[in-house]
Amino acid sequence: MNAPCLEEEQAGPMSRHVEETVDSVVKLHRDHDGKATPLQRAIDKITLALGRPMAPLILLGVIGAWTLFAAVRGGGRVDQPAFVWLELTATLAALVVSILILVTQRREDQLADRRAQLTLEVALLADRRSAKIIELLEALRRDEPGVADRIDAETSDMAKPADPEAMAASIDRKDD
Repeated sequence: MNAPCLEEEQAGPMSRHVEETVDSVVKLHRDHDGKATPLQRAIDKITLALGRPMAPLILLGVIGAWTLFAAVRGGGRVDQPAFVWLELTATLAALVVSILILVTQRREDQLADRRAQLTLEVALLADRRSAKIIELLEALRRDEPGVADRIDAETSDMAKPADPEAMAASIDRKDD
């Protein structure tokens, strides 16, 4: 019997269940991106551009050029209107950037919440599957004539899926 070795299996393409998992994650992100309004997409692009390493360098260059121009034009005095305008522009830019970051973060939080919900659902499903497997193994053990019957309280408890509502209530009680 020529069974493929583990290295050969790993060298080939991904297995079907892995590809399906990757596809479902990609679909989750596409659905999230597809629900974005044109304004949200524009804000995401602006935030992405402002988050690049070159953005602060460009900003410092613009501020330096503005300051140099105002100093030369005003004879070196700092109280000229150009510096007031620079201060106002910088303040407004900081306000706009803060709002852009908040909007982008809110949208990313929605995706993170969706991922967390899916993770919780998968964990609960895995718990139920594990409980069912334990239940079936215990039934098989009881049905096997060569194995002595015994009562195992821990196995009986593990054969029951977790109750998420009871767990949440327990966490709430411990937080108080």
